[in-house]
Amino acid sequence: MTTTVEPQAPHTAAEQFALRQQSPLQRIQHTLHSHPTISPLLVLIISIIAFAIINPRFIQPQTIGIILQQVSVIAALAIGQTLVILTAGIDLSVGAIAILSSLLMANLAAHNGVPGVLAILIGIAAGVLAGAINGTLVTRVGLPPFIVTLGTLGIFTAVALLYSGGQQVGRREMPAILLWAGTPIVIGPFRITMGVIIVLIMAVIMAFILSQSSWGRHVYAVGDDAEAARLVGIRVDRVLLSVYTVAGLIYGITGWVQIGRSGTASPNAIVDANLESITAVVIGGTSLFGGRGTIIGTILGALIVGVFRIGLSLAGVDDQWRLFATGLLVIVAVSIDQWIRKVKA
Repeated sequence: MTTTVEPQAPHTAAEQFALRQQSPLQRIQHTLHSHPTISPLLVLIISIIAFAIINPRFIQPQTIGIILQQVSVIAALAIGQTLVILTAGIDLSVGAIAILSSLLMANLAAHNGVPGVLAILIGIAAGVLAGAINGTLVTRVGLPPFIVTLGTLGIFTAVALLYSGGQQVGRREMPAILLWAGTPIVIGPFRITMGVIIVLIMAVIMAFILSQSSWGRHVYAVGDDAEAARLVGIRVDRVLLSVYTVAGLIYGITGWVQIGRSGTASPNAIVDANLESITAVVIGGTSLFGGRGTIIGTILGALIVGVFRIGLSLAGVDDQWRLFATGLLVIVAVSIDQWIRKVKA
C-alpha cells in the first residue's frame, strides 16, 4: 500500500525547521501556490462587504439574483476557457462559437422545421466541431493557440453572419425548449433562471473531472510542462485536442443558455465574451502560463466581475471607472500569479 504525504504538512524535523525559517510573506506565497482559490475568494468576500457598506441594496436578494443571471453566460464560457488556459493556451473564439451555435439551433428550429431538441443537439454539435477544428490546427498543424483562435474568431463570426443573414431570431419564432434556460426560478424575492442552474451543473461536473480523473491530471501535467508530460508517456497532442473539443462542447451549451438569457439568438450577442471570459479565468487564479488553476476559482472570478459591475453601478460610479476597476483587477491578478510562480519548493 502506498501512502501519500501532503507537502503542506511537513513531518520530518528538517521540513519543520525549513517551514519555521520562512518569513510570513513566504508562507502566504506557499499557501496561495497550493490553494489558488484563496485569492479570488478573499477578493469576492471583501468586495461584497465593501459594496454592502456603500449601498445596503447590494445584498438584497433581488440584487444577488441579478448578479447571478448576468454572469451566467460569461461564467459558462470561462469554464471552457479555463480548460484551454490550463494547457498554457488561449481561446479567442469562445464568443464566436457560442453565437454560431445559438444561431444554428435557433434558425433550424424557427425556419427549417427542425424539432427543438434536435436543433439544440445540432447547435451543440457545431460547437464541438468548432472546438475540434481549433484543436486540430493546434496539434496537427502546430500553430500557436493565439494565432489559431484569432483566425477562427473571424471565420466562425463570418460563418454565423452568412448563415443567419445578419438577422436575429426572436422569441416568438422559437419553440419553448430553446427558451427553457430562461425559465425563472423564484424563491421569495430571490430570482434566478434555469440557465444559472445549467452553468452550475457544468461547473461541478468539470471541477470533478479535473480533480478526480486521469484526464484532468494529464491536462494539468501538459500545462505545467508539455515536454516532461510527453516523456512520462502522456499523449500531449491527444490531450490538447480533447481539451479544445470539450471546450467547444461547453461553448455550444452556452449558446443555448444565451438564448434563454436574452430571449433571442442574435449575431451581436456577447460581443465582449472573449475578453470577459479570459478576465474571469485570470481573476479566478488560473495561471496564464498553464498548469495551475481551478474551475471553482473561475466561477469566483466571474462573480467578482459581476459584483464589481453591479456594486459600482449602485455606488453611482461611471461606466469608465467600472472598466478601469476591471482592468486593474486583471493586472493585479496576473502580478500575483507571477509572484506565486516564483515560490521555492
